[in-house]
Amino acid sequence: MKNLLIKNASEVVTCSGNRAKFGKEMSEINVIENGSVVIKNGIIKAVGKTDDILKDYDEKNYEVIDATGKSVMPGFVDSHTHFVFGGYRAEEFSWRLRGDSYMDIMNRGGGIVNSVTATRQASEEELIELGKQRLDSMLSFGVTSVEGKSGYGLDKDTELKQLRVMKKLNEIHPIDISTTFLGAHAVPKEYKGKTDEFIDLLLEQVLPEVVKENLAEFFDVFCEKGVFSVEESRKMYLKAKEYGMKLKIHADEIVQLGGSELAAEMEMISADHLLHASDEGIKAMADKKVINTLLPTTAFCIKEPFARARFMIDSGCAVALATDFNPGSNFTNSIPLMFALASIYMNMSIEEAVTAMTINGAAAIDKADKIGSIDVGKKGDIVILKFPSYKFLPYHTAVNIVEKTIKDGVVVWKNK
Repeated sequence: MKNLLIKNASEVVTCSGNRAKFGKEMSEINVIENGSVVIKNGIIKAVGKTDDILKDYDEKNYEVIDATGKSVMPGFVDSHTHFVFGGYRAEEFSWRLRGDSYMDIMNRGGGIVNSVTATRQASEEELIELGKQRLDSMLSFGVTSVEGKSGYGLDKDTELKQLRVMKKLNEIHPIDISTTFLGAHAVPKEYKGKTDEFIDLLLEQVLPEVVKENLAEFFDVFCEKGVFSVEESRKMYLKAKEYGMKLKIHADEIVQLGGSELAAEMEMISADHLLHASDEGIKAMADKKVINTLLPTTAFCIKEPFARARFMIDSGCAVALATDFNPGSNFTNSIPLMFALASIYMNMSIEEAVTAMTINGAAAIDKADKIGSIDVGKKGDIVILKFPSYKFLPYHTAVNIVEKTIKDGVVVWKNK
């Protein structure tokens, strides 16, 4: 960790706060013109106008970045990914292009179950190497914290292997990784027609081991027609809660099933996807302060209607944006594409999208008190853009405009 002083920025977008921003608050991003940021031992010590900062801090004691003509922002938080997996599913993508639905592909043995075979066969070392490559790519897009899920094992050994890989990657890679146990991602072939037995396996054999080894912070279920019902999901969440795990849910992605309502009932940290969430479910989540994590590139790739971000924000929800990077429905970790879709097609203002990628993304992994904004006392996680304004994020459509990514006060990636 170094001492770093960023000065003369065209703007510093602080996104200031220690909790999620709901409804109209999402437009409040707090821009400081001609700004500076001081980071000492990896922690933000000061932020303000350059003239004021340079009166109090001697440049000779710091590595200095002159950010003239650049926009400085908090590091992006990608709060929903499945980045540890073996194998690829390019063939299935071509099937989707010819009109096969996500559920059709799943019913013929494709989808999640297809990735399970390759992930079971991959060694821990192979998954670590693949994970490093994918995390490096995320750094290039300005991501400094990411959530990663298991769910391509669907058995005890492989689920634990995925979580151990993420724990190891968290130790050796600059990006901070929050881990989620998603054993209930699908019912594996060997348990077809025996869903209750598979749930018992997860709750009685796998979950206790996850908790014992401290391998995951969150517990997640794919609550969807043909996967796990609301009743089955509730049973699993109640057990996870007993173990002290924080709750997330894949909800109302393909059909309106009631996952949003379950998220509100269980007062979860976040509910994700939400393409078909009901009005009632959305309002209940606003009341219970559940983060709505929306994944526009997934809707784009599977040609489904986008989640109703505008209605959610106007209903008082806190919306986060994440990539859902995975080998099947959405093989992209492109922050610029996601940002463009959110602002152009989901009727989010640019300011709301910035909030959704920073402080609300941090809240979706329950870390808004440590990351997600440029505030004194938080981690020195910073993105410097090539252009003078955050408004270039959607304007330079789907093009990566990150010049430098800074983690804990250290430049960990720069555009060459």
